Amino acid sequence: MSGSTGPDHDVVVVGAGQAGLALGYYLTRAGVDVLLLERAAHVGASWARRWDSLRLFTPARYDALPGLAFPGDAWSYPGKDQVAAYLANYAARFELPVRTGADVVRLEGDAGDFRVHLAGGEMIRAARVVVATGAFGRPWTPPFATGIDPAVVQVHTDDYQRPDALPPGAVLVVGGANSGRQIALELARAGRSVHLSEGARLRELPQRPLGRDLFWWLTATRAIHAPGDSLVGRRVRANEPAIGIPRRDLRAAAVTFHPRAQDATGDTVRFVDGYAVQPVAVVWATGYRHGDTWVTVPGVLDEAGALAVDDGSTPVPGLYTIGRSWQRDRGSALLGYVHRDADRLASRITSECPASLPTVPARTGSWPLDDVGELPTR
Repeated sequence: MSGSTGPDHDVVVVGAGQAGLALGYYLTRAGVDVLLLERAAHVGASWARRWDSLRLFTPARYDALPGLAFPGDAWSYPGKDQVAAYLANYAARFELPVRTGADVVRLEGDAGDFRVHLAGGEMIRAARVVVATGAFGRPWTPPFATGIDPAVVQVHTDDYQRPDALPPGAVLVVGGANSGRQIALELARAGRSVHLSEGARLRELPQRPLGRDLFWWLTATRAIHAPGDSLVGRRVRANEPAIGIPRRDLRAAAVTFHPRAQDATGDTVRFVDGYAVQPVAVVWATGYRHGDTWVTVPGVLDEAGALAVDDGSTPVPGLYTIGRSWQRDRGSALLGYVHRDADRLASRITSECPASLPTVPARTGSWPLDDVGELPTR
Protein backbone atom coordinates (compact mmCIF):
# COMPACT_ATOMS: atom_id res chain seq x y z
CA MET A 1 0.00 0.00 0.00
CA SER A 2 3.02 2.33 -0.09
CA GLY A 3 3.29 4.99 -2.76
CA SER A 4 3.07 8.68 -3.48
CA THR A 5 -0.74 8.77 -3.18
CA GLY A 6 -1.30 6.06 -0.61
CA PRO A 7 -0.33 5.54 3.01
CA ASP A 8 3.33 5.13 3.88
CA HIS A 9 2.44 2.18 6.13
CA ASP A 10 -0.54 -0.09 6.58
CA VAL A 11 -0.35 0.32 10.38
CA VAL A 12 1.42 2.86 12.55
CA VAL A 13 1.65 2.09 16.27
CA VAL A 14 2.28 5.11 18.50
CA GLY A 15 4.33 3.80 21.42
CA ALA A 16 6.81 0.94 21.71
CA GLY A 17 6.28 -0.10 25.30
CA GLN A 18 5.08 -3.57 26.20
CA ALA A 19 1.69 -3.14 24.50
CA GLY A 20 3.11 -1.77 21.26
CA LEU A 21 5.84 -4.41 21.12
CA ALA A 22 3.40 -7.28 21.68
CA LEU A 23 1.15 -5.97 18.93
CA GLY A 24 4.13 -5.40 16.64
CA TYR A 25 5.17 -9.02 17.20
CA TYR A 26 1.82 -10.39 16.05
CA LEU A 27 1.45 -7.98 13.12
CA THR A 28 4.92 -8.62 11.72
CA ARG A 29 4.34 -12.38 11.98
CA ALA A 30 1.19 -11.86 9.92
CA GLY A 31 3.14 -9.97 7.25
CA VAL A 32 1.54 -6.60 7.91
CA ASP A 33 3.53 -3.48 7.03
CA VAL A 34 3.76 -1.86 10.47
CA LEU A 35 5.89 0.90 11.98
CA LEU A 36 6.25 1.47 15.73
CA LEU A 37 7.02 5.03 16.82
CA GLU A 38 8.79 5.50 20.17
CA ARG A 39 9.31 8.98 21.57
CA ALA A 40 12.28 8.02 23.76
CA ALA A 41 15.79 7.48 22.47
CA HIS A 42 15.63 3.75 23.16
CA VAL A 43 13.08 1.04 23.86
CA GLY A 44 12.43 0.53 27.57
CA ALA A 45 13.26 4.11 28.56
CA SER A 46 9.92 4.67 30.29
CA TRP A 47 10.79 1.85 32.70
CA ALA A 48 14.45 2.78 33.13
CA ARG A 49 13.55 6.26 34.37
CA ARG A 50 11.27 5.08 37.21
CA TRP A 51 12.38 5.17 40.86
CA ASP A 52 15.44 3.13 41.71
CA SER A 53 13.86 0.54 44.01
CA LEU A 54 10.75 -0.12 41.89
CA ARG A 55 9.89 -3.79 41.58
CA LEU A 56 6.97 -5.41 39.85
CA PHE A 57 4.36 -7.12 42.01
CA THR A 58 3.99 -9.75 39.29
CA PRO A 59 6.71 -12.45 39.35
CA ALA A 60 8.90 -12.99 36.28
CA ARG A 61 6.82 -16.03 35.37
CA TYR A 62 3.97 -13.66 34.50
CA ASP A 63 6.00 -10.83 32.94
CA ALA A 64 6.72 -12.22 29.47
CA LEU A 65 5.67 -10.94 26.08
CA PRO A 66 4.75 -13.46 23.35
CA GLY A 67 7.56 -15.72 22.23
CA LEU A 68 10.19 -14.83 24.85
CA ALA A 69 10.22 -15.84 28.52
CA PHE A 70 11.29 -13.24 31.05
CA PRO A 71 14.81 -14.17 32.21
CA GLY A 72 15.79 -15.14 35.74
CA ASP A 73 14.07 -16.91 38.62
CA ALA A 74 10.45 -17.46 37.65
CA TRP A 75 9.23 -16.43 41.11
CA SER A 76 11.43 -13.37 41.55
CA TYR A 77 10.06 -9.84 41.24
CA PRO A 78 11.95 -7.97 38.51
CA GLY A 79 13.23 -4.46 39.05
CA LYS A 80 12.60 -1.63 36.65
CA ASP A 81 16.02 -1.95 34.97
CA GLN A 82 15.41 -5.65 34.29
CA VAL A 83 12.12 -4.75 32.63
CA ALA A 84 13.75 -2.04 30.52
CA ALA A 85 16.49 -4.43 29.38
CA TYR A 86 13.95 -7.15 28.57
CA LEU A 87 11.89 -4.82 26.38
CA ALA A 88 14.96 -3.58 24.50
CA ASN A 89 16.13 -7.15 23.97
CA TYR A 90 12.66 -8.19 22.83
CA ALA A 91 12.52 -5.51 20.13
CA ALA A 92 16.00 -6.44 18.91
CA ARG A 93 15.49 -10.21 19.01
CA PHE A 94 12.39 -10.13 16.83
CA GLU A 95 13.72 -7.26 14.69
CA LEU A 96 10.58 -5.24 15.27
CA PRO A 97 10.30 -2.11 13.10
CA VAL A 98 10.74 0.45 15.88
CA ARG A 99 11.76 4.00 15.15
CA THR A 100 13.06 5.69 18.30
CA GLY A 101 13.26 9.43 18.91
CA ALA A 102 9.94 9.82 17.09
CA ASP A 103 7.86 12.29 19.10
CA VAL A 104 4.29 12.25 17.82
CA VAL A 105 2.68 15.66 18.33
CA ARG A 106 -0.55 15.32 16.35
CA LEU A 107 -2.75 12.72 14.73
CA GLU A 108 -5.35 13.82 12.20
CA GLY A 109 -7.28 12.43 9.27
CA ASP A 110 -9.94 9.77 9.13
CA ALA A 111 -10.53 6.11 8.29
CA GLY A 112 -8.00 4.85 5.74
CA ASP A 113 -5.98 8.06 5.65
CA PHE A 114 -4.48 9.03 9.00
CA ARG A 115 -1.67 11.57 9.17
CA VAL A 116 0.83 11.22 12.00
CA HIS A 117 2.82 14.41 12.62
CA LEU A 118 6.20 14.28 14.38
CA ALA A 119 8.09 17.02 16.16
CA GLY A 120 10.26 18.68 13.56
CA GLY A 121 7.58 18.72 10.88
CA GLU A 122 7.71 15.21 9.42
CA MET A 123 4.38 13.60 8.53
CA ILE A 124 3.68 9.86 8.14
CA ARG A 125 0.51 8.57 6.50
CA ALA A 126 -1.11 5.35 7.64
CA ALA A 127 -4.20 3.35 6.77
CA ARG A 128 -4.61 2.41 10.44
CA VAL A 129 -3.22 3.78 13.69
CA VAL A 130 -2.95 2.14 17.10
CA VAL A 131 -2.42 4.37 20.13
CA ALA A 132 -0.19 2.30 22.43
CA THR A 133 0.90 5.02 24.81
CA GLY A 134 -0.12 2.80 27.72
CA ALA A 135 -1.57 3.33 31.16
CA PHE A 136 1.00 5.94 32.23
CA GLY A 137 -0.05 8.96 30.27
CA ARG A 138 0.06 12.39 31.91
CA PRO A 139 1.04 12.54 35.62
CA TRP A 140 -1.85 14.02 37.58
CA THR A 141 -1.78 16.14 40.71
CA PRO A 142 -4.77 17.81 42.41
CA PRO A 143 -5.35 21.48 41.55
CA PHE A 144 -4.55 22.63 45.09
CA ALA A 145 -0.91 21.53 44.55
CA THR A 146 -0.34 24.92 42.92
CA GLY A 147 -1.01 26.56 46.29
CA ILE A 148 2.01 24.95 47.92
CA ASP A 149 4.99 27.23 48.54
CA PRO A 150 7.84 26.72 46.02
CA ALA A 151 10.19 26.05 48.93
CA VAL A 152 8.37 22.73 49.46
CA VAL A 153 9.75 20.18 46.99
CA GLN A 154 7.03 18.45 44.98
CA VAL A 155 7.60 15.33 42.87
CA HIS A 156 5.18 12.97 41.24
CA THR A 157 5.98 9.25 41.39
CA ASP A 158 6.82 9.65 37.70
CA ASP A 159 9.88 11.71 38.77
CA TYR A 160 10.69 10.29 42.22
CA GLN A 161 14.04 8.48 42.35
CA ARG A 162 15.26 7.71 45.90
CA PRO A 163 15.02 9.00 49.50
CA ASP A 164 18.26 10.96 49.45
CA ALA A 165 17.07 12.94 46.43
CA LEU A 166 14.60 14.71 48.73
CA PRO A 167 15.68 17.34 51.27
CA PRO A 168 16.00 16.33 54.94
CA GLY A 169 12.81 16.52 56.96
CA ALA A 170 9.26 15.22 56.96
CA VAL A 171 7.80 13.90 53.70
CA LEU A 172 4.12 13.69 52.81
CA VAL A 173 3.14 10.95 50.36
CA VAL A 174 -0.29 11.58 48.86
CA GLY A 175 -1.93 8.41 47.57
CA GLY A 176 -2.24 5.09 49.39
CA ALA A 177 -2.27 2.62 46.50
CA ASN A 178 0.66 0.40 45.51
CA SER A 179 3.10 3.10 44.40
CA GLY A 180 2.38 5.34 47.38
CA ARG A 181 2.84 2.48 49.83
CA GLN A 182 6.10 1.32 48.25
CA ILE A 183 7.58 4.80 48.37
CA ALA A 184 6.29 5.60 51.87
CA LEU A 185 7.81 2.39 53.22
CA GLU A 186 11.13 3.04 51.48
CA LEU A 187 11.28 6.56 52.90
CA ALA A 188 10.41 5.40 56.41
CA ARG A 189 13.02 2.64 56.34
CA ALA A 190 15.56 5.25 55.24
CA GLY A 191 14.90 7.05 58.51
CA ARG A 192 12.56 9.73 57.20
CA SER A 193 9.49 11.03 59.01
CA VAL A 194 6.67 9.99 56.67
CA HIS A 195 3.00 10.97 56.45
CA LEU A 196 0.75 9.00 54.10
CA SER A 197 -2.55 10.46 52.89
CA GLU A 198 -5.15 7.96 51.67
CA GLY A 199 -8.14 9.04 49.63
CA ALA A 200 -9.92 5.81 50.49
CA ARG A 201 -9.06 2.82 52.61
CA LEU A 202 -8.13 0.16 50.10
CA ARG A 203 -8.74 -3.53 50.31
CA GLU A 204 -5.45 -5.32 51.01
CA LEU A 205 -4.24 -8.54 49.43
CA PRO A 206 -1.10 -10.43 50.47
CA GLN A 207 1.56 -11.11 47.84
CA ARG A 208 1.49 -14.85 48.61
CA PRO A 209 -1.89 -16.03 49.91
CA LEU A 210 -1.85 -19.67 51.07
CA GLY A 211 1.80 -20.02 50.04
CA ARG A 212 1.36 -19.20 46.35
CA ASP A 213 1.86 -15.91 44.57
CA LEU A 214 -1.31 -13.85 44.16
CA PHE A 215 -0.94 -13.86 40.36
CA TRP A 216 -0.73 -17.64 40.35
CA TRP A 217 -4.22 -17.62 41.86
CA LEU A 218 -5.53 -14.90 39.54
CA THR A 219 -4.21 -16.74 36.49
CA ALA A 220 -5.25 -20.24 37.58
CA THR A 221 -8.81 -19.07 38.35
CA ARG A 222 -8.81 -16.80 35.24
CA ALA A 223 -10.04 -13.93 37.42
CA ILE A 224 -7.32 -11.78 35.82
CA HIS A 225 -9.17 -12.21 32.51
CA ALA A 226 -12.65 -11.31 33.77
CA PRO A 227 -14.00 -8.59 31.43
CA GLY A 228 -14.43 -5.20 33.02
CA ASP A 229 -18.19 -5.29 32.52
CA SER A 230 -18.61 -8.72 34.12
CA LEU A 231 -19.70 -9.19 37.73
CA VAL A 232 -16.17 -10.12 38.84
CA GLY A 233 -14.62 -7.34 36.77
CA ARG A 234 -16.97 -4.69 38.16
CA ARG A 235 -16.20 -5.73 41.72
CA VAL A 236 -12.45 -5.58 41.17
CA ARG A 237 -12.62 -2.25 39.37
CA ALA A 238 -14.71 -0.73 42.14
CA ASN A 239 -12.10 -1.58 44.76
CA GLU A 240 -8.64 -2.10 43.31
CA PRO A 241 -6.55 -3.71 46.05
CA ALA A 242 -3.22 -2.74 47.53
CA ILE A 243 -0.88 -5.69 47.04
CA GLY A 244 1.87 -6.91 49.32
CA ILE A 245 2.38 -3.98 51.74
CA PRO A 246 -0.25 -4.01 54.49
CA ARG A 247 -0.96 -1.05 56.73
CA ARG A 248 0.57 -2.88 59.68
CA ASP A 249 3.98 -2.90 57.94
CA LEU A 250 3.72 0.83 57.32
CA ARG A 251 2.68 1.48 60.91
CA ALA A 252 5.56 -0.68 62.14
CA ALA A 253 7.90 1.56 60.11
CA ALA A 254 6.38 4.61 61.91
CA VAL A 255 4.42 5.92 58.91
CA THR A 256 1.63 8.27 60.06
CA PHE A 257 -1.69 7.82 58.25
CA HIS A 258 -4.03 10.65 57.26
CA PRO A 259 -7.28 10.82 55.29
CA ARG A 260 -7.60 12.56 51.94
CA ALA A 261 -5.55 15.71 51.44
CA GLN A 262 -7.98 18.55 50.84
CA ASP A 263 -6.09 21.80 50.27
CA ALA A 264 -2.81 23.58 50.79
CA THR A 265 -1.53 27.06 51.54
CA GLY A 266 2.12 27.99 51.76
CA ASP A 267 4.01 25.20 53.48
CA THR A 268 0.89 23.61 55.02
CA VAL A 269 -1.21 20.74 53.63
CA ARG A 270 -4.58 20.09 55.27
CA PHE A 271 -6.65 16.92 55.35
CA VAL A 272 -10.40 16.42 55.38
CA ASP A 273 -10.36 15.76 59.13
CA GLY A 274 -8.93 19.23 59.75
CA TYR A 275 -5.44 18.04 60.64
CA ALA A 276 -2.50 19.70 58.87
CA VAL A 277 1.19 18.96 58.29
CA GLN A 278 4.14 21.04 57.13
CA PRO A 279 6.38 18.75 55.05
CA VAL A 280 9.63 19.67 53.37
CA ALA A 281 8.60 17.54 50.39
CA VAL A 282 5.44 16.09 48.88
CA VAL A 283 5.42 12.94 46.76
CA TRP A 284 2.31 12.77 44.64
CA ALA A 285 1.29 9.12 44.17
CA THR A 286 -1.90 10.31 42.53
CA GLY A 287 -1.76 8.43 39.28
CA TYR A 288 -2.10 9.45 35.68
CA ARG A 289 -4.67 10.75 33.24
CA HIS A 290 -4.74 9.98 29.54
CA GLY A 291 -3.23 12.84 27.58
CA ASP A 292 -4.94 12.28 24.24
CA THR A 293 -5.48 15.86 23.09
CA TRP A 294 -2.77 15.34 20.44
CA VAL A 295 -5.38 13.19 18.66
CA THR A 296 -7.37 15.67 16.56
CA VAL A 297 -9.42 13.13 14.60
CA PRO A 298 -13.04 14.34 14.90
CA GLY A 299 -15.37 12.40 17.16
CA VAL A 300 -12.89 10.23 19.09
CA LEU A 301 -12.33 12.16 22.34
CA ASP A 302 -14.70 12.17 25.27
CA GLU A 303 -15.52 15.20 27.43
CA ALA A 304 -12.37 14.66 29.51
CA GLY A 305 -10.13 14.74 26.43
CA ALA A 306 -9.45 10.99 26.47
CA LEU A 307 -9.99 8.58 23.61
CA ALA A 308 -13.39 6.94 23.71
CA VAL A 309 -12.58 3.23 23.63
CA ASP A 310 -14.63 0.05 23.49
CA ASP A 311 -12.37 -2.99 23.84
CA GLY A 312 -9.64 -1.30 21.81
CA SER A 313 -11.83 0.25 19.11
CA THR A 314 -12.61 3.94 18.85
CA PRO A 315 -15.64 5.51 17.08
CA VAL A 316 -13.48 6.01 13.96
CA PRO A 317 -12.75 2.82 11.96
CA GLY A 318 -9.06 2.06 11.74
CA LEU A 319 -8.12 3.93 14.93
CA TYR A 320 -7.46 1.67 17.92
CA THR A 321 -5.86 1.66 21.36
CA ILE A 322 -4.01 -0.98 23.36
CA GLY A 323 -2.41 -1.22 26.79
CA ARG A 324 -4.87 0.91 28.76
CA SER A 325 -6.09 0.01 32.21
CA TRP A 326 -9.19 -2.15 31.98
CA GLN A 327 -9.35 -1.81 28.21
CA ARG A 328 -10.74 -5.33 28.34
CA ASP A 329 -9.76 -6.84 31.70
CA ARG A 330 -7.38 -6.39 34.64
CA GLY A 331 -4.50 -7.73 32.55
CA SER A 332 -4.84 -5.17 29.75
CA ALA A 333 -2.18 -2.87 31.18
CA LEU A 334 0.07 -5.53 32.74
CA LEU A 335 3.34 -6.57 31.13
CA GLY A 336 2.76 -10.31 31.04
CA TYR A 337 -0.92 -10.22 30.15
CA VAL A 338 -1.22 -7.57 27.43
CA HIS A 339 -0.36 -10.20 24.79
CA ARG A 340 -3.97 -11.40 24.91
CA ASP A 341 -5.30 -7.99 23.84
CA ALA A 342 -2.49 -7.72 21.27
CA ASP A 343 -3.41 -11.10 19.79
CA ARG A 344 -7.07 -10.13 19.47
CA LEU A 345 -6.31 -6.72 17.98
CA ALA A 346 -3.80 -8.12 15.48
CA SER A 347 -6.39 -10.64 14.31
CA ARG A 348 -8.95 -7.85 13.95
CA ILE A 349 -6.58 -5.67 11.95
CA THR A 350 -5.46 -8.44 9.60
CA SER A 351 -9.07 -9.49 8.99
CA GLU A 352 -9.90 -5.92 7.98
CA CYS A 353 -6.89 -5.43 5.71
CA PRO A 354 -7.44 -5.06 1.97
CA ALA A 355 -6.88 -7.95 -0.41
CA SER A 356 -3.28 -6.87 -1.05
CA LEU A 357 -2.38 -7.78 2.51
CA PRO A 358 -1.93 -11.27 3.93
CA THR A 359 -4.61 -12.18 6.44
CA VAL A 360 -4.64 -14.70 9.23
CA PRO A 361 -7.63 -16.43 10.79
CA ALA A 362 -8.76 -15.09 14.14
CA ARG A 363 -7.17 -17.09 16.94
CA THR A 364 -9.40 -18.49 19.63
CA GLY A 365 -6.79 -18.70 22.40
CA SER A 366 -3.73 -16.90 23.64
CA TRP A 367 -0.14 -17.63 22.67
CA PRO A 368 0.96 -21.03 24.03
CA LEU A 369 1.46 -20.73 27.77
CA ASP A 370 4.90 -22.31 27.83
CA ASP A 371 6.14 -19.70 25.33
CA VAL A 372 5.14 -16.73 27.48
CA GLY A 373 6.06 -18.19 30.84
CA GLU A 374 2.50 -18.54 32.13
CA LEU A 375 2.49 -22.19 33.06
CA PRO A 376 -0.52 -23.05 35.23
CA THR A 377 1.54 -24.88 37.86
CA ARG A 378 4.90 -24.41 39.50
